[in-house]
Amino acid sequence: MEHLAQHFFSYFELHQALTPEQVDIALRLRYAVYCEELAYEDRHAFPDGRESDRYDPQSRHCYLLHKATGRAAGCFRLILSPDGVSQLPFEQVCDGHLEAGPLAPSTTARQHFGEISRLAVHSDFRRRAGEQTSPIGIAGDSDANPDSRHYPMVALGLFLGASALALNLGLERVYVMMEPRLARLLRSCGIVFTQVGEVIDYHGRRGPFVITGEALYRTLGGDTRELLETMREQLRQQ
Repeated sequence: MEHLAQHFFSYFELHQALTPEQVDIALRLRYAVYCEELAYEDRHAFPDGRESDRYDPQSRHCYLLHKATGRAAGCFRLILSPDGVSQLPFEQVCDGHLEAGPLAPSTTARQHFGEISRLAVHSDFRRRAGEQTSPIGIAGDSDANPDSRHYPMVALGLFLGASALALNLGLERVYVMMEPRLARLLRSCGIVFTQVGEVIDYHGRRGPFVITGEALYRTLGGDTRELLETMREQLRQQ
């Protein structure tokens, strides 16, 4: 039986956007999803067809390339706080709604954590019922096994890709704003995020979640861990 990593990389390649041209690939995909399809952002604010904001210069950008078509299937960015002072977007959005505790952002230096943001999947890879209303193609409250052909493979690739990048950068933890149903779906394949604040109205009902490197390796199954490690090596080679 084909392993998950073999299956994934038979269809996709993970690329870190290291040139302006590669960053454009991610920004154009974000525009297509966040502006044209879902209207989360005003498309008239981006006449060049590239959705961007003030956090992009302090971010690392990645995208998944669909081998058969040569097109970007999905993208994400990992926002960093290189000056050790600047708040990340989730902290501002969740001001007053974050919980105290050992995983609160105030418990570690800002250089040691980042935020996964602007995850997007091209509409051609979100074709099942219910997926068109989600930027990364999550329908319903599915608990599908990641080895199933029905599992949203691109969404899994984006979260594992972001985890691989964060680990390679030496980050202790990463935060993300997401729907609780997405957290449940990721948990079903061993990517266990912990909720650290209230669910609020932010492009739908979303809450702040966090995962540490230690927690990730504690819960990942063999096939999913192999995919993560292959992604880490692929990013190192780039």
